[in-house]
Amino acid sequence: MDKDIILETKGLTKEFRGFVAVRNVNLRVKRGTIHALIGPNGAGKTTVFNLLTKFHIPNAGHILFNGTNITQEKPAQTARRGIVRSFQISAVFPQFSALENVKIALQRKLGVDYRFWQSSASLHSLNARAMALLEQVGLASFASFLAGDLPYGRKRTLEIATTLALDPELLLLDEPTQGMGHEDVDRVKDLIRQVSAHRTILMVEHNMKVVADISDTITVLQRGEILAEGPYATVSVDPAVREAYMGTEENV
Repeated sequence: MDKDIILETKGLTKEFRGFVAVRNVNLRVKRGTIHALIGPNGAGKTTVFNLLTKFHIPNAGHILFNGTNITQEKPAQTARRGIVRSFQISAVFPQFSALENVKIALQRKLGVDYRFWQSSASLHSLNARAMALLEQVGLASFASFLAGDLPYGRKRTLEIATTLALDPELLLLDEPTQGMGHEDVDRVKDLIRQVSAHRTILMVEHNMKVVADISDTITVLQRGEILAEGPYATVSVDPAVREAYMGTEENV
């Protein structure tokens, strides 16, 4: 077992009624790095994420996390191991404040269900940790704002905070800057770089500037298969990659 590799897939394949969405994907994610999964629309990126988080079970292949075969585990088992997918598992509650959302996530980490009928005082002991997380993501001044009232970019940032509350070892970010303006994109990009200091990040991202600026390794998918892999400087000049992206909105 290579201890430098936190996540590995071997021959990962997923078929839907005769359509092969992911074919023989061998992915190796190095511990402590930011690894980007990119590709044109329909390349299979979301299916790979769904396989890693057990929303789909592969037709063939294996998934190893820290050397352990987790292919057949349920989503909750995988999450408890420390693999957390942002923006799905960590969806915020719009009717609660930013602070309350982070406290709810902290309770989940502790394995205690949030008791809606209890007074807010019951969660008071989590205030300090929750505020520290909001401070870390630049949302301390928004602590009392209802999540539903936050601007879009801030709401996505809050989702990152609730994910960090689960203390993931491997953080899967599913298009973290999608739909954001330039200012929010830069803020979230800097945040991803910051939170990667003590964990591994695997992200699907369409914004090539973000990918270029913060990724250590890039895996390019096309039609469900790995087309190329390496640092941005290598991948961006690969003729096959450039051809795959021709006619799309983003340029490599």
